[in-house]
Amino acid sequence: DPAAVRSELGDLLFNVLLMARIQQDAGAGGIQSSAAAVDAKLQHRHPHVFGPNPGAPLPPRQRRLAWAEAKRLEAADPATHSRMDGVPRSLPALLRTHRQCAKAAADGFDWRDAESVLLKVEEELSELREAMAAGDRGAIEHEYGDALMALASVGRHLECPPEDALRVANERFADRFRAMEHTARTRGVRLSALDADALEELWALAKVAPLPTPPSGG
Repeated sequence: DPAAVRSELGDLLFNVLLMARIQQDAGAGGIQSSAAAVDAKLQHRHPHVFGPNPGAPLPPRQRRLAWAEAKRLEAADPATHSRMDGVPRSLPALLRTHRQCAKAAADGFDWRDAESVLLKVEEELSELREAMAAGDRGAIEHEYGDALMALASVGRHLECPPEDALRVANERFADRFRAMEHTARTRGVRLSALDADALEELWALAKVAPLPTPPSGG
């Protein structure tokens, strides 16, 4: 909706300008100094564009490494700065995994491709099975977490953010489960009264015949 986008962008611009004016009134800069700061930051972080040899081609990995190094030098104390410092601990765990691994990848610590990460996933699942067989709760949590982190990195290599993929999967599961409930009701039975084979049948049916999406406000 272009008109709604214009309206919301106007609201956003109003807030940005208001914050800049508050900074200006406090003697801490304003819109001009903020624009100058982002201009300087972009130039510093893109030496392949604004450096002494503008336009010189750089492979993607080298561009990421140059970006990471530029950000490190901008830190208050580059000698002790960590790439992990820029990832809030308050993020949802899956999103934090994605961000941390992306930060590490910018410094070159990464798998070559998605296939390489899938091998790591299989390795972590094997270690999880060993922990389960041993009945070691601490090891189970440890290995399960490692497996989840590896799976999140698969999504990063596939340019499929895990948080987005899981959100869609959650919606898909909920829709299919509702379809199972609906089918069970039409048959006059409750899901809890069905055995595993009957539940599997309803799940298979829900995958090919989901419930129609209810109208807005319904």
